[in-house]
Amino acid sequence: MPTLPLIMSDETLRDGEQQAGLFFPYEIKKTLAKFISQAGIHQIAIMPAVHETEEHLLKTLVAEGLGSTMTASTMLGKQFIDRAKACGIERIILFYAVSDRLLLLRDAEVRNLTAHPEKIEDDNLPNALVCRVRQNMINKVLENLRYATSAEVGLKVEFAAEDASRADFNFLVQCIREFQPYIEHFVLCDTMGILTPEKTYIWVRDILELVNNAALGVHFHNDLGMALENTLQAVIAGASMISGTFRGIGERAGNIPLEQVLNGLRLRFGIEVEGINYEALSQVTDYLDSLGVRPASPYSQAALRHESGIHVNGFLRDPHSYHIFPHAAPEIWFGKCSGSSNFQYLFEKQLNKPLTPEDYNRMRDKIKSLSIQEQRCFSPEEVVELFEGGFFND
Repeated sequence: MPTLPLIMSDETLRDGEQQAGLFFPYEIKKTLAKFISQAGIHQIAIMPAVHETEEHLLKTLVAEGLGSTMTASTMLGKQFIDRAKACGIERIILFYAVSDRLLLLRDAEVRNLTAHPEKIEDDNLPNALVCRVRQNMINKVLENLRYATSAEVGLKVEFAAEDASRADFNFLVQCIREFQPYIEHFVLCDTMGILTPEKTYIWVRDILELVNNAALGVHFHNDLGMALENTLQAVIAGASMISGTFRGIGERAGNIPLEQVLNGLRLRFGIEVEGINYEALSQVTDYLDSLGVRPASPYSQAALRHESGIHVNGFLRDPHSYHIFPHAAPEIWFGKCSGSSNFQYLFEKQLNKPLTPEDYNRMRDKIKSLSIQEQRCFSPEEVVELFEGGFFND
């Protein structure tokens, strides 16, 4: 059977655990990492900036012999790059938004405007401003890429382009061309799961034609239930890296299931991926099954839940930043992956009881600690009960 030099990148311990209501205790994450490594998966991502327990886990796995496999999902900023480097890893996944919708949320210049970021789709923001925001992003990413790959730091870098499927096509091509000298793969993220198989194949093929076949990866979400087929079409079109989770767990309706991608390529197209131990894949999925871990079904109420603080921060200024369903509201959950934005959204957007930023930060820290202590996440109703019971005042 022919083999394909496809890089398989696992996000089970990072994006997978962002599934609202899901919590992996420390020892379970260690076991999962070892099972995933035994299956021959080439990269396993953890995000040390989430909490010091994640940082400790990453250092431990490196010390126990997984250094060439482990990678750190890393926000822009030298402090985050340095923190990842200190864990002993050789590679990071640097991520940042590339769509105008998300860039306009994060640019300091736009925050001072009265116009809402979503109005860019109505051409209500000046083109010159949009161009400046895009260039600001390129400059910022290039500064971080140069630092991470410098002789002083010496990291290998994958760049994950958040919300690439909603980005301007020409701007996306420009990013790939400018970042290519510093990165191993440019990962196209369908962050909101809006792609279809037909569109995916054409999109990836057209990009590759314009960037001289640069190494592209894909990281697709399953909001519309098409992430698996979208991923297979991306591989057929020429993608050389696949990022996903086992069982397809993850935020909202989850990610692509890596075991289904690998077996789909094998059975449908007669292609095996180099380095994969196919017999060991079931060791990972069986272990997750024994824990009762399943992704939320697309279009279900559970698929409307958000725990990630980065996502909830977007909701505060643009309701459509991380939500594509017009007739259903997002549901905010709380846990280890939450930020102060989760509490700000709850108290200001839902309860209409604004508190101070200091209050939100204190509650964030306490819920992270409680989540780790009780090894679970919390619904908005539970957080209100904790608040009314005085938990956050201790």
